Formats: sequence, structure tokens, C-alpha cells
Amino acid sequence: MNALTIIWIALPLFIGFSIYLLPTMGRYLALGVAIISLMYSLKISSLSLPLDLKFLDNFGVILLIDNLSGFFILTNALVTLGVILYCWHSDKTSFFYTQLIIVHGSVNAAFICADFISLYVALEVISIAAFLLIAYPRSDRSIWVALRYLFVSNTAMLFYLVGTVLVYQAHHSFSFEGLKGSPPEAVALIFLGLLAKGGIFVAGLWLPLTHSESETPVSAMLSGVVVKAAIYPLVRCTLMVPEIDPIVRIFGVGTALLGVSYAIFEQDTKRMLAFSTVSQLGFILAAPEVGGFYALTHGLVKSSLFLIAGVLPNRNLQVLKNQPMKTAIWIPLVIASFSISGFPLLSGFGAKVLTMKNLLPWQVIGMNIAALGTATTFAKFIFLPHTKSGGSKAKSGFLSAISLLLGGLLIANGVYYQAYTFANVIKPLVTILLGWLAYVLILQRRAIKLPRIAEQFEHLIGVMSLILIFLFWLLVGNQTSMS
Repeated sequence: MNALTIIWIALPLFIGFSIYLLPTMGRYLALGVAIISLMYSLKISSLSLPLDLKFLDNFGVILLIDNLSGFFILTNALVTLGVILYCWHSDKTSFFYTQLIIVHGSVNAAFICADFISLYVALEVISIAAFLLIAYPRSDRSIWVALRYLFVSNTAMLFYLVGTVLVYQAHHSFSFEGLKGSPPEAVALIFLGLLAKGGIFVAGLWLPLTHSESETPVSAMLSGVVVKAAIYPLVRCTLMVPEIDPIVRIFGVGTALLGVSYAIFEQDTKRMLAFSTVSQLGFILAAPEVGGFYALTHGLVKSSLFLIAGVLPNRNLQVLKNQPMKTAIWIPLVIASFSISGFPLLSGFGAKVLTMKNLLPWQVIGMNIAALGTATTFAKFIFLPHTKSGGSKAKSGFLSAISLLLGGLLIANGVYYQAYTFANVIKPLVTILLGWLAYVLILQRRAIKLPRIAEQFEHLIGVMSLILIFLFWLLVGNQTSMS
């Protein structure tokens, strides 16, 4: 299994650069890499014990592969497969498939890292490849958005790297476990880098513009898996060092509420989905011990929703209310919206039930408000008009991609089949009904536009400093338990 793991890590990078030598085979090679990742993730699920690999002692690489890694790797494999199928008949060049597979492989590497230096390398490679994907259209707008993303990402990683050095200074090890007993400033710097990189709370408000302005398949990759490369180490560190659990949960609740507050009032479909991503990442952090399953369901839902948004006749919801879409597009849009709202028979239901059962008492009210806000947000999709004839036509590859992703939502129901009790079914249905009523009676008749000042480039970097101070304050208050 050790040799298989090393081959699996190296294969995407090797194949990615090989695509340049065989440009006509680019999509086939990319498809093969994604299928191998899918098979590897299924192999992980059969492991009875975690796989722990260490190289070069304290200065080297520490890899940890278990069920948590398996959920994240499976998400990456399915989302990448869906994106490749969506692009199958497009005019994407070998350059696009090269960067796509490098992102895929680097994200996989981030999902098994258990030391800060290896994670840093993986996240930096992701940043470069994602930057090239965002800038792929080569328009002035796409290049600016890509440069903005790269600058914010690199600034966040600079904070992270300084914190990593401080952890090594305290323990002579780069292991995630080194957070225990490290000085508060070290933990605060590392967490700031990961929070900003992962799109968490105010430091992550770079995300909506980046995800909404990217091409459809790139948006699906970014929201489906790329942001989770920084979420995974937060979840992993929480499970390794329980003393930081309260801090991660605080940011989970705050992020869930912040994201959904923006998403409810957003009238641009892609921006709404991007703000929803911010909110859903909060759900993952609100209950870290079950975050892997929620990450899987969110990755499948959000990537499918972004792909569907790419074939809608317009991005503006006000226009869509008067411009019916094809029923063949509306049906998968409704299925995905049902899942993210927590409707039974789809894995989003089981993920939300499992998350709610693992909340601490002080989190319950906030997370229930976020769940209600999610149902209200996606009522905007569910109540859109549709028609059997006319309307927009789905692009080639759309049906196969959506079938894969939504089929995954149905199959993933089996992960937590215990959720199907009468009490568990009634609560989400009531929440969804209340969300729909809130939309029909209140929001449908009002168009409220929230200010975008917090998303402006010059404010994003300043907010990082404020979050760093807030983190340091939280950690100093928790210093007794950390030592």
C-alpha cells in the first residue's frame, strides 16, 4: 500500500506534464488520472487501520491516510471526473488539462499531509495551477481576477509559513501535532493562512469574485475541491489537537452565518453559489469529527450547481424569472438544490443530520439559522419557471457530468442511513418549508443589494490583520488548555 500511495501521488504530476508531449490525448490522460484517484479512494475505505508514512524524520514528509482522507479524496476524484466530462467536447487545449490534473494531484497531496511543510508545498502548487486556470481565457478581466487570487493566496501563505517556523522552533518538528504546546502567535499565524486560503469568515471574502468570474468548469473545481485543500488541515489539526476544537467551531458558525447572509440577497447566480460555498465550508468546520462526509456531499452538490449555472440562459435571477429554462436543466437544478437544503433521499440530508447531531449546545441556534438561510437561498432556484420546449440548450457533456455528480449524491445516502428516522426527517422538511415561505412571502418581492466594500482588494489584506488579532486573543484565552 505504501508503494501504491507514492505512485498515486506522483502520477498526476507526471501525466500532467506528459500531456504536453501528447496534446491530442490530453482529455483521455486526464480522465485516466481521475479514475485512478477514484479507485484509490475506494481502496482507502477498505483499510482497517490508518496508513501513516514518515520520511526523513522530523525534517521530512508525514502522510496520514484514513477515512477522513478518503472522503476528501473521493470528492476530488468525482468532481474532477465531472469537470472533465463537462469539457469533453469543448475546445479546451492541452494546457487546460495539464493545469487541471496538476490541481487535482496537488489537492490529493494536501488531503494526506500531516506536516506543515509538505502542506505548504501542496498549497503553493495548487495556487499556481489554479491561477493559470482562472486566467485561461486570457481576457483582461480573467487575468486581473487571477492575479488578485494569487496575491491574496501568497500573502496568506506568508503568514502560514512564519507560523510553521515558530512551531518547528518550539518542537523541532513540522508535524500537525506540534500545535499542542506551541506559542499562541504560531497557531494564530498558521490558522490565519488556512482560514484565508480556505475562504473562511471575513478573511475569505476573496472567494465570491474569484469563483463567480472564472469559467464554469474552473468555478466547479474551485468550489468543489480546491478550497477544501485548506479546510482539510483545519479539520485534521482539530482531531489531532482537541484543545483548538472550540476555536475552529467558532469560525465554523461565523462562516456559515456570514456566507448565507450574503447568499440570500444575491441576484447573480454564480455569486450566490460562491457565497453559499463560504457558508457550507462553515458547516464542515462546525462539526470537525464528521466534516469529511459533509465535504463530500457539498463538493458533489456545488460542482454540479456551478456546471448547471453555466448552461442557464442568464446569470441574473430577475431575468431568469421571465426567461424559462428547459425542464431538462431545471430538474437537475432542483435535485441539487434539494440536496444542499437537506431534503431526504439525497446525501445532503444525511450530512446535515449528522452535522447537527455533533454540534455543541452553543452552536445549535446559529447553525439552525444557517440551515434555514440555505433553504431560503435555494428556493430562488426551485421556483424558477421552466418549459419543455424552447429555452436554453445544454452543452455537450453536460448530461454525463451531471448524472455522475447527482448519482453520487444518491449513492452517498448509504454512508449514514441511520439518519432516516421520523424525527430526523421531519425537522429538515419543516426547515425547508419555512425557508420556502420566507422566500415567497418576503424575499421574492424585494431586491436588496448588499455592499461589496469588504470584497475590495485593498480591504482583503487589511482584514487579515484584524483576524490575526482576533485569533491571537482567542488563543491567549485558551492558552492554559493548549499548554
